[in-house]
Amino acid sequence: MIHVQHLSKTYQDLQRGRFVAVDGVSFSVRAGEIFGLLGPNGAGKTTVLRILSTILEPSGGIATVAGFDVVRDAADVRRNIGFVSNNTAIYDRMTAWEMVQYFGRLHGMKSDLLRQRLETLFDQLRMNEFRDVPGAKMSTGMKQKVSIARAMVHDPPVLVFDEATLGLDVLVARNLLSVIRSLREAGKCLIFSTHIMSEVERLCDRIAIMYRGKILDTGTLDELRGRHREDDFEELFFGLLSQHEQERRNGDLDGSVMADPGGWSVAATAPGETSA
Repeated sequence: MIHVQHLSKTYQDLQRGRFVAVDGVSFSVRAGEIFGLLGPNGAGKTTVLRILSTILEPSGGIATVAGFDVVRDAADVRRNIGFVSNNTAIYDRMTAWEMVQYFGRLHGMKSDLLRQRLETLFDQLRMNEFRDVPGAKMSTGMKQKVSIARAMVHDPPVLVFDEATLGLDVLVARNLLSVIRSLREAGKCLIFSTHIMSEVERLCDRIAIMYRGKILDTGTLDELRGRHREDDFEELFFGLLSQHEQERRNGDLDGSVMADPGGWSVAATAPGETSA
């Protein structure tokens, strides 16, 4: 469903020169699978996902979603993908029902089919109790459910969750992870991006550890533990980041400016912490 080969994204920075946000990333995601992109803020995760959703164009490489090229077939990609982030805008004056209905109409859904789809989604996501609440009066959890529903309304085969649990309380985040599992059982192709290691441990079938624009390693949790001879996933994760930093200091990597790790100090920052 998703195939990425040697994907790159570079920018020209007036002060720092050539800025590499994504550097030769490759991976594939199958239907009925949750693929985790794990890395600190600034690792390049969101840039990859924005390319997959056609918001950005790559500087190099190839990416296809549901068989469609993200550059040549951008409109087809958008019809086959749903994107959920932690900061999706919600219109203050629209109710939850009106918001999701509006996006269904943007996707060209017919009225009868759209109503059926709305009823299904509002039951599935437990949204009926606030279906008539305007955005200005919604809690953070309510807004996140609306964001998920608007991404799912056209029933896309591919769904992307970019730091979707950020800022949510424990109960809402737990419910979101449950929804994502149910989507996998329904055969959807899912990418789940996060910097929280416990989430990928509980949720993801395969994991790509990303840092400074590169994927450092990919595999199932058992494969990663076996390959690096480390049962503690936190130690495995920080060991990979430390190894990458050591290679940079030894001059094994090229001199281009790499993606900023978001102020995350490999030695000093605890798991789950984010920079300002």
